[in-house]
Amino acid sequence: MAWQQFPAFTSSNISAIRYEDQQLIVEVTFHNGGTYQYYDVPNHVAAALNAAGSKGEYLASDIKGNYRYSKV
Repeated sequence: MAWQQFPAFTSSNISAIRYEDQQLIVEVTFHNGGTYQYYDVPNHVAAALNAAGSKGEYLASDIKGNYRYSKV
């Protein structure tokens, strides 16, 4: 897998995000230490998350509840 780390950003809840474009996985690490992987996330959705002014709001509205996930 070739992970693409999102550029640095400021968030009250999320510490890091990366994307694997071959397997369509978004991985989100939260400040509390939890890490989750969201599966089958299309490139355009990952790109919109990357471009979002609020990563947490975009994650909550467009990814959570729409894609399978697991805690890592």
